[in-house]
Amino acid sequence: MKLFLALIFCFHFLHYPLSCTAKRELQVGVILDSDSLIGGIGSRFLSIALSDFYSLHSNYSTRLALHFRDSKEQILNAASSGLELLKDVKVDAIIGPQKSAQANFVMDLGDIAKVPVISFSATSPSLRPRSPYFVQTGLSDDAQAGPIAAIVESFKWSQVVLIFEDSEFGHGIVPSLSNAFQEMNVRVSYKSQIPVSASSDFLLKELYKMMTLQTRVFVVQTSSNLGARLFRKAKEIGMMNQGYAWIITQTLMDVMNLMDSNVVETMQGVLGVKPLIPRTKRLHSFEKRLRSKFLKDKAKTLDHPGFRQTDLSVFGLWAYDTLWALAEAAEKVGRGREGKEVLDKRIGDSSSDPFAVGVSESGPKLLQAILGTRFEGISGKFELADGKREASSFQILNVVGNGEREVGIWTPLQGINLTMNGTDFYSSSREIFKSTVIWPGGSSAVPRGWEVPVAGKKLRIGVPVKSGFTDFVRVERDKELNKTQVSGYYIDVFNSVMSSLQYAVRYEFVPFEKPDGSSAGTYNDLVYQVFLQKFDAAVGDVSITANRSKYADFTMPFAEGGVLGIVPIAYEDVDNIWTFLKPLTKKLWLTSIVFFIVTGMAVWILEHRVSSAFRGPPSQHVGMILYFPFSTLVFAHRERIMSNLARLVVVVWMFVVLILNSTYTASLSSRLTVQRLKPAIKDVNQLIKNGDFVGCPEGSFITDLLKEKGFEESKIKTYKSPEDINNALSNGSSNGGISAYFDGAPYTKLFLSKYCGKYTIGPTYRTDGFAFVFPRGSPLVADVSRAVIQLTENGRILEIGNQGLRNEATCTGPDNTQLGSTSVKLQCFKGLFAITGGITGSCLLVFIVSYVYQNRTCLQTILDSKTTVWSKFVAICRHFDQRDTSADPKEKIPDAEAGEVGFSSHISEVPDLSRISSHSSAVVPLNIEEQNHANVSKGLNLGLAARHPSV
Repeated sequence: MKLFLALIFCFHFLHYPLSCTAKRELQVGVILDSDSLIGGIGSRFLSIALSDFYSLHSNYSTRLALHFRDSKEQILNAASSGLELLKDVKVDAIIGPQKSAQANFVMDLGDIAKVPVISFSATSPSLRPRSPYFVQTGLSDDAQAGPIAAIVESFKWSQVVLIFEDSEFGHGIVPSLSNAFQEMNVRVSYKSQIPVSASSDFLLKELYKMMTLQTRVFVVQTSSNLGARLFRKAKEIGMMNQGYAWIITQTLMDVMNLMDSNVVETMQGVLGVKPLIPRTKRLHSFEKRLRSKFLKDKAKTLDHPGFRQTDLSVFGLWAYDTLWALAEAAEKVGRGREGKEVLDKRIGDSSSDPFAVGVSESGPKLLQAILGTRFEGISGKFELADGKREASSFQILNVVGNGEREVGIWTPLQGINLTMNGTDFYSSSREIFKSTVIWPGGSSAVPRGWEVPVAGKKLRIGVPVKSGFTDFVRVERDKELNKTQVSGYYIDVFNSVMSSLQYAVRYEFVPFEKPDGSSAGTYNDLVYQVFLQKFDAAVGDVSITANRSKYADFTMPFAEGGVLGIVPIAYEDVDNIWTFLKPLTKKLWLTSIVFFIVTGMAVWILEHRVSSAFRGPPSQHVGMILYFPFSTLVFAHRERIMSNLARLVVVVWMFVVLILNSTYTASLSSRLTVQRLKPAIKDVNQLIKNGDFVGCPEGSFITDLLKEKGFEESKIKTYKSPEDINNALSNGSSNGGISAYFDGAPYTKLFLSKYCGKYTIGPTYRTDGFAFVFPRGSPLVADVSRAVIQLTENGRILEIGNQGLRNEATCTGPDNTQLGSTSVKLQCFKGLFAITGGITGSCLLVFIVSYVYQNRTCLQTILDSKTTVWSKFVAICRHFDQRDTSADPKEKIPDAEAGEVGFSSHISEVPDLSRISSHSSAVVPLNIEEQNHANVSKGLNLGLAARHPSV
């Protein structure tokens, strides 16, 4: 009877076939640390998710059977649990393990058995690439690097300290954070690696060590247990007071509300980041059900004191969505396996081998189904890319009171966004973001990020020791009091800069010297001592160079740079027979001569056909071309200019001649009446070519600079005092001295002020100026640079210089304006020559076009004739040589142009006048026979004219 009723029931609900079939189970192992906060949260949320999923999907034929294992926070227990689940229970998927270090072992077992290992809490970035069967449904730790670096950059902190636990979880985020800070130009000044089971003494020792650093910004990546102990000790020794800044990562921030209230009290003012969970209706509904569930079943909350049912953990939400994704994937795989057991027989399973787990046939299919699952979960959009969850936005939270307070949101595209009164907006200045944060000690003032002095220690400022030019840096030893006094212009500048800072910095000057009081090395050695942290800074006449910047940071220059050469003065010889050529440079002389000739030729071309003054034999033409433009120098030309084009050329040319003449006269007069000074050596190539010796300061970078310029090391001598330099320059290179001395601009000017009558400035090279030296990444560099700029702008540094160098000798020698060559260069007249050249060329072009147009018939006849090219050229020249009286018909033409022999006198061919029309002056080239006939006819005509004048 019962069987009959069952058959009727199944027939009636035939459209629900699964309800009459047995449910198939997929065995899933769960490996968590039950006693930890994240483990307890994960276990609860997995159970809730399992119940919720099948309550909503009651018609699913494949069910998940969870097998929980407690790893007790031990790697070995996690590995043995994984082996037992794979070998004995024969699970087809594993959720967990909880920690990244545990996942290192379990994922290898899953890879052998082809079983997916899915973890929502093992978030180390280094895990995923190791095995294709390892899936991270929680957000990888490297996604936090962006928002943390953005926070540091927002508050303009230049350096941070990384604190991380010595585990796979702690080390995984370090490379990503370091790269992110490097992109923001933020220096990681120290990395503190803390063992997971570190003792209280170890924590105190490490924290005290970090207190001695200048950095006051700490980024913490630890588990909840280690983080709680760390902040207790930091609070105990005063590292949670005003001036400190702490940033914690997601793992610690997520469970902060679930920790003991005493721990939360020690973390006041801490900033943290946590993945942004969208506030959807589904999440709101889930939260209400969760609160109701825990209120009804209070016993469950007593298992974990401190757990607050009203708080939602990101790890719990990830665990919830992880189980939903696995359940969906299991149903996809089970649909094609009706009537069969979900568990496949393991290939290669052997009970005799305790480590043989066999290979799952359904594991690869299940893995592909998981990777392809997409849905809107309570933690947001669930979608995996390359086996891990895609990056999302982050909340920026501030620990205040009993909980956390959101102060901003970071997105990958926009960076930091601000949330005010429920409205999201972006602020480029981020001033509102800064003002909403409460810092350790209850302060609203943004920490500077570093602090000096450090633990009451004075900064050791290295000072170079030198015997010459002590006006700038002076080290004096008082033997009676056994004290060393450091003074000088640059020391006064440093004291003034440090006193202008908004905070007090304690420091002392330490001479860089040997026990006998002599210099301990070069300036490069002094900078390297700063790099080795033997000195906290270096002050003095230290120049900025590319090589030194590799080892230390320089502030803004407080004194001018540049390397100047000092050479003896030589006087110009005014009695030289070629002195008259000195007013103009060689290029200007040559250019002027060329324009003289070109102008003469242009005037001859324009006037030859219309003016009798520009006609005559060839010698007269050449003489006129050369004579006319030069005669304009003294306005001695008497030739009448007939053409308007020629007049325009002459007028412009006379203007050019007037300026050239005036300039030449003034320059020559100045040379003959005023004694001129000039450097004995003008450039380095001359020194190198002559093999002269040169000098530079001892221990300076200028030695390397001279070597780069081509000087041999044997030709470079070093000196300490101005007196030695003077003696060496006076003796000269040939007498054991030097031909030139190279030094920085301030010292060169000081030396010339004492010996200005004997030396002058020679070759010059541009270099960066003098600056203060600090270790790489020192936070003082920015503030000191700003102070230098401020004192430079308000004139304080110049005032200090006037006071510090008040004993500087006054130069009474020749005026520096008399130094160097005074020859006028071509550059001064380029515009003038361009004007006259352009006008002259334009006039010639107009004349040629007019000439060709007016005589186009004759010229075309010449060009069309069947003669050689040379004959055509000669005919055109004859035609041009003919006189054109149309320009001035009143001018008297000499009878038969007696005595005038034009350009045609050198041409034997005589044209046949009968071939030329009465209205044209064209000249047509004739062949040889025609030329002879024309000559005979011309002779007969001349003879008849002599005997018969009336003819």
